[in-house]
Amino acid sequence: MGMESPVESGAGGVFEARYLAFLETVRHLRPSLHRYCARMTGSVLDGEDIVQDALFHAYRKLDTFEDGRRLEPWLFRIAHNQCIDFLRRRRVRREAEAEAVVEDSVEPIEAIGHGVQRAIEHVVLALPPKERACVLLKDVFDYSLEEIADLVDSSVGGVKAALSRGRSKLVKPPPAPPASARSRRADDSAAATQLLELYVDRFNRRDWDGLRELIAADAQVRVADRFVGPVVASPYFGRYERLAAPWRVALGVIDGERVAIALRRDREAWVPDAIMRIERSGGRIVGVSDYKHCPWILAAARSLTVSTA
Repeated sequence: MGMESPVESGAGGVFEARYLAFLETVRHLRPSLHRYCARMTGSVLDGEDIVQDALFHAYRKLDTFEDGRRLEPWLFRIAHNQCIDFLRRRRVRREAEAEAVVEDSVEPIEAIGHGVQRAIEHVVLALPPKERACVLLKDVFDYSLEEIADLVDSSVGGVKAALSRGRSKLVKPPPAPPASARSRRADDSAAATQLLELYVDRFNRRDWDGLRELIAADAQVRVADRFVGPVVASPYFGRYERLAAPWRVALGVIDGERVAIALRRDREAWVPDAIMRIERSGGRIVGVSDYKHCPWILAAARSLTVSTA
C-alpha cells in the first residue's frame, strides 16, 4: 500500500526533519500501534504499513489536536480507521456488514482474562472487524468501554454487544484464521520463486548492477521511517554495501508471506534482523519495502522461518 510521504523539497524521498522528530516523540507507542494493526489485518507487514500511513495522517492533523487530550487514544483511533479502510478494500467486511443489528442492551459475558492475551491475538481473525477491534482493545489493550466506543465510532451499548458476540465465539475452538490478503494473492509459481532467489543471490554477492536488471524502471523502494521513492534515485543498495557488521540475506516466510530476510551475525549464528517485502509483477520486481527500522515486526510475528539453502 502506498503512502504520500512528507519530504524535503527536492530531497528525492528523504523524510523531512520535522516529521522524523514527530516519529521520535511517538516511538514508545509504535509497538502497541503495530500490534493492534497487525492483529486487525492478519499481517505484521500490512500492519506496519498501516501504522506508517496513520502516523503521517496524524502528523498532518497535529494542528487540530487539542491540548490536554491523551495522544495514545487519538493515534489508535486514526490507526483503527485506517485498518477498517484496509479491510473494506480487501472485502473482508462482507460478513460483518451482513449481520443483523444487535440491541444495545445486550450485556457482554466476562472477559476471557489477561493471562491469555497472546492467545486472543492469534485467534481474533476469525471475528468480524468490529468484534475483532472491541475484543483487542478491551481484552488485550485494556481500554475502557467509553474509550472503545469513541475509537470505533460506536455507543457503549454497541461495544458491549460486540464484546459479547466476540468473546462467545472465542470460547469455542476457532476455525483456522484466514490467510492474509497478500498470502492469498502471492504468486508461488516457479518463475516467481526463481526471481526472488536471484534477488537474494545478487544481494549477497553485492552485485548491485545485476540487482537493478531484475527491477522495473519505475519500481519504488520504501525504507520505513527513512525514505520513499524510485529505486533509481535511492541510496538503498549503497547503504547496505557500506555496513561494517557482517550481514547476508535469505529467503523466508513470515506469517505465511514469502519475504527476504536480512540476517546479522550473532556469535556463531545468523539471526533475523529485518524483513524485506519484495513486490513482483510481470517477471520483474516492482517494489521493495525494507522494515529494518521496525524491530517490533519480528517480535509481533506469529511465525517466521528462514531458508537454510
